[in-house]
Amino acid sequence: MNRIILASASPRRRELLEQIGMTFEVIPSDIEEKTKSHIPCEVVMELSCMKAMDIFEKLPLELRDSAIVTGADTVVALEERMMGKPADEKQAREMLSLLQGKTHQVYTGVTMVWQKNGQPPSRCTFYEKTDVRMYPMSEEEICRYVETGEPMDKAGAYAIQGKCAAFIKEIRGDFYNVVGLPVGRLCQEIKKISDKDNKS
Repeated sequence: MNRIILASASPRRRELLEQIGMTFEVIPSDIEEKTKSHIPCEVVMELSCMKAMDIFEKLPLELRDSAIVTGADTVVALEERMMGKPADEKQAREMLSLLQGKTHQVYTGVTMVWQKNGQPPSRCTFYEKTDVRMYPMSEEEICRYVETGEPMDKAGAYAIQGKCAAFIKEIRGDFYNVVGLPVGRLCQEIKKISDKDNKS
């Protein structure tokens, strides 16, 4: 099983997989993102599963035995209030105003779907949580950051690996999880899948 398919159009996730030298291809899912849960860890796992299954089911039957389809979803949460990508600059400023000077959580859910020898598909879903504490930001600093355009396609309206690094005081957990994909955990799970299939 040597085809890794990323069911996401996120450039950050693509860059992280390239950074570790993983060979993969991108087939983004455009499924409508509606969930039953309102609990952050459950939401990201549910959405990651929907994305992975969406692309797996679209694969030609002859390709399914040679692929691991990986879906992922990331949200920022402050006291269980979830924040996705801001709809506009006003919402981005509002999100950053809430996050500044506080500790919030970043959740990324990941699902891998695969099958072997035409059997029903197998699935592995997990999530990682990272605590992020930001320094206080003035209204002027928030406006200046939003004006760069960087927050507009980021959960929680910031990029820890970008210009917002100037306002990050502390993180507890996986840094790459905040970027958008816990690549270490992902690689370990893929290794388990490959080892299991080699033994069967």
